[in-house]
Parts: sequence; structure tokens; C-alpha cells
Amino acid sequence: MSRQIKLIWDFRGGEAAKTAEHHEIHLKEYISEEKLALNITGFTILNEMHAIAFMVVTDENMIAVRDKLKPHRGELF
Repeated sequence: MSRQIKLIWDFRGGEAAKTAEHHEIHLKEYISEEKLALNITGFTILNEMHAIAFMVVTDENMIAVRDKLKPHRGELF
């Protein structure tokens, strides 16, 4: 079975939570358009000035998605 990788976008500032929440909408749209196997997305508010949006991809899709969407970082899911 292939590994699952969580691609993460960081948002900072007073509007970080709203921006991360909105970014998740675009991640879901991308998954739908590209017909990716996994449909795991979300956003997390870390504190009032830092929030993240994320999507989970497989090893096979990671490089293509990374190059197209430019996440800030990634980690094993």
C-alpha cells in the first residue's frame, strides 16, 4: 500500500482562519477536477494568528500535486 502524505498550507495573521477555511474549498475543487483517489481535506486553527489548510495525497500523486499547488510543507499522514 502506498503512503499517504499530508500537504500543508500555512496562513498567518488576523484573517488566517477564514483564509484557511476558504483555501480548503479550492482544494476540494482540485480533487474533484483531477479525480484524485483520496478525498481528505481540512483546515485547523492553531491559534488566533496561525491556521492551516491541508489535503492528503498518495505517493504516486504527491509530486504532481506539489508542483501544481505549491504547499508550504508536508508530512506523513
